Amino acid sequence: MSKADDEVVFDRAAEESRIIISGDTDFGALLASRHKRNPSFILFQRGSERLPQKQVLLLLKNLRAVEEALNIGNAVVFEHTRIRIRALPIGGEGDS
Repeated sequence: MSKADDEVVFDRAAEESRIIISGDTDFGALLASRHKRNPSFILFQRGSERLPQKQVLLLLKNLRAVEEALNIGNAVVFEHTRIRIRALPIGGEGDS
C-alpha cells in the first residue's frame, strides 16, 4: 500500500480496523476533511525521532498510554517533547 492513494489507505484502514502511522502531515489534513471517527492515526511530527527503529521504540514505550485513545478513534501526535491526543472526528461530528 506504500504507493496507494491516501484515500485508498484511509478506506482500507477503516474497513480493517487498522491504525495509520505516518510522518506525513498531509494525512492529518485528509483525516480532518473526512469527518470520520476512524481510522485512528499516529503522526510522528517533525522534531520527533524520525528513524523507523527509534519510532517503533518510542511507540512501544508509550503504547499503554495511548492504546485506549487509539481504540476509540483519536489522532495521536508524537512531538519532540510531548504526545498530544485529539478526538476524532476533527472539526465536528461524523460517522464511524
